Amino acid sequence: MDNSKKKYSIETTDYQVGQDNVQKWGFDIHNPVFGISAGLILLCLSALLIIEPHTAREALNTVKGSIISQFDGFFMWSANLFVVFVALLMLSPLGKVRIGGKDATKEHSTLSWLAMLFAAGMGIGLLFWSVAEPTAYYTDWFGTPLNVEPYTEEAKSLAMGATMFHWGVHGWAIYAIVALSLAFFTFNKGLPLSLRSSFYPLVGDRAWGWLGHVIDILAVLSTLFGLATSLGLGAQQATSGINHVFGINGGLNLQIMVIIGVTMVAIFSVIRGIDGGVKVLSNINMFMAFALLAFVIIINFQEVIPSLWDTSIAYASHILPLSFPYGRDDSSWMQGWTVFYWAWWVSWSPFVGMFIARVSKGRTVREFLFAVIVVPTLVTLVWMSVFGGIALSQVINGIGELGKNGLGDISITLFHVYDAMPYSEIISVISIALILIFFITSSDSGSLVIDSITAGGKIDAPIPQRIFWACIEGAIAAVMLWIGGKEALQALQSGVVATGLPFTVILLVMCVSLIKGLRSELPEYQHSTKYHPSLR
Repeated sequence: MDNSKKKYSIETTDYQVGQDNVQKWGFDIHNPVFGISAGLILLCLSALLIIEPHTAREALNTVKGSIISQFDGFFMWSANLFVVFVALLMLSPLGKVRIGGKDATKEHSTLSWLAMLFAAGMGIGLLFWSVAEPTAYYTDWFGTPLNVEPYTEEAKSLAMGATMFHWGVHGWAIYAIVALSLAFFTFNKGLPLSLRSSFYPLVGDRAWGWLGHVIDILAVLSTLFGLATSLGLGAQQATSGINHVFGINGGLNLQIMVIIGVTMVAIFSVIRGIDGGVKVLSNINMFMAFALLAFVIIINFQEVIPSLWDTSIAYASHILPLSFPYGRDDSSWMQGWTVFYWAWWVSWSPFVGMFIARVSKGRTVREFLFAVIVVPTLVTLVWMSVFGGIALSQVINGIGELGKNGLGDISITLFHVYDAMPYSEIISVISIALILIFFITSSDSGSLVIDSITAGGKIDAPIPQRIFWACIEGAIAAVMLWIGGKEALQALQSGVVATGLPFTVILLVMCVSLIKGLRSELPEYQHSTKYHPSLR
């Protein structure tokens, strides 16, 4: 399908992709989304340069805390609704609708497709939190789930169950709704690959006006600052690992060098595009991640197998108690962890959802939802069981730095766990490389997403434009580290999380619009099922 020429056909519209764009200096930019987004980015950076980082962090933390505490029930029930929505959608007749039309073919192999959506959607979080999060819950680092007594067998079960709860079906359901909406309206209805397109069935041509502009600008800011925050925090974790393994204490200079290196490779990747860049790096990512996982399982086999079973039971048994916001005596823990997580997943959904949509043409709705929700959840279950189980075993038995002194600097916790294992240096080096590759794939996929939004929904933005956004991501991360280090990055993170509230409302409306869009194509599949065995 030629996305740049096909007109929209849900009802009637004369709008065409890129009609509001301006072509200049090798760019193809949407007016006014590009200009306002760039201006707001410069304004935010200027404010952070003028305001002392600690003051900025405290102010934005106050805003974030107010949103999380006042709207905790809204976030919790919305996340539950998203899970129920995608489950019903998967089981309904709408599940047979194919992204791109009933004769559409798949553009990527299943393995490469899974690798790309997994690298964009999870990435560094698995390495960063797989040991720290269950340890925090077990030891009452900042509260315990359901107010369980720490250092008990029940605390161990809840630690693993709550960790999986935060990284399982609820989060991936959030990503899936945005991804499916964008994929469907782009490839089935010929609309721009942009968040505003998901609302065309409800608001009509107003989607191309200021209502759509505001939605897309919010998506650009949330994506860019979220990626910059993760890039900065990831640089700190990578340099902590380098210092721990090799004894190189480069401080801020090394962190900025890591960001420059990651940005350079990301630029090379975005120049090559999806097939020549992102797909290749994602496949390398998946291979290295599974090689690391397999190696750790082999050398810790006796601990890992029971942990896998225990984590599965813990997740299944605790998912309902952890899902409901009322009648609990752990509200501080719920707000500080679960509600924060849901806001973070939602704030990242425009980026991850748009990237997944871009690579998912040719999949049925049922196949898409299964792959985007069930498969990552199962992989995460294994990963968290292995690394989280080993970490808790070290804490319980007083083994290594983690077992003796508990959680300290989160950025180095993973490497402390490795120190108490055989072949620790080899595993640490592999993990450092994996951290860097995860950040490269996040950066280049994020750049492609922002390119599309700021190009009015065009799928292939000009190369100079791709390079521009990749450089901006790295520059923001470097500036944040330079002006205030972790405090500046945490201030930026709090700002991103605050966008979770309006985006949750957007996702709820998106569900209604998606149903309306899918139902418009269902008669075609019902009438032609007997002629198409693949649709039965």
